[in-house]
Amino acid sequence: MSIEKVKAFFKTYGMDQNIQEFEVSSATVELAAKALQCRPERIAKTLSFMAGSRAILVAAAGDAKIDNSKYKAQFGTKAKMLSPEEAETLAGHAVGGVCPFAVNEGVDVYLDVSLKRFDTVFPACGSSNSAIELTIAQLEEYSGCKAWVDVCKGYDQ
Repeated sequence: MSIEKVKAFFKTYGMDQNIQEFEVSSATVELAAKALQCRPERIAKTLSFMAGSRAILVAAAGDAKIDNSKYKAQFGTKAKMLSPEEAETLAGHAVGGVCPFAVNEGVDVYLDVSLKRFDTVFPACGSSNSAIELTIAQLEEYSGCKAWVDVCKGYDQ
């Protein structure tokens, strides 16, 4: 199970005890915000895409939406989200629990600048009922992000 991979990953940093698991679903931004009792924009949603022949992940603020022209300028291709089956197979996490940690080899993680306006954010941890609170520096470190990108719109800056 994906959450077990994420727990093992965070255990190497002594952070596994910080993972929160809920009795309710946190599979969407709205459900996660309700479970965590925080503003939806502080949820760090991780979106999975096919960029050419490889899967990539983009973590963005909960209120941000992909801007197709910015995405194409950044990645050189149209934004094509992975199907639920592809996300689990290629990225290593099922939709609803996709996160930027313990991903399959060869999957690049990017962080969108929409996250930088917060001190801490809440990404999922590999299941549809989990999250962890991380500072932006911790998110950058633990995600092993390849780069910060600006591929979103529609959020309050």
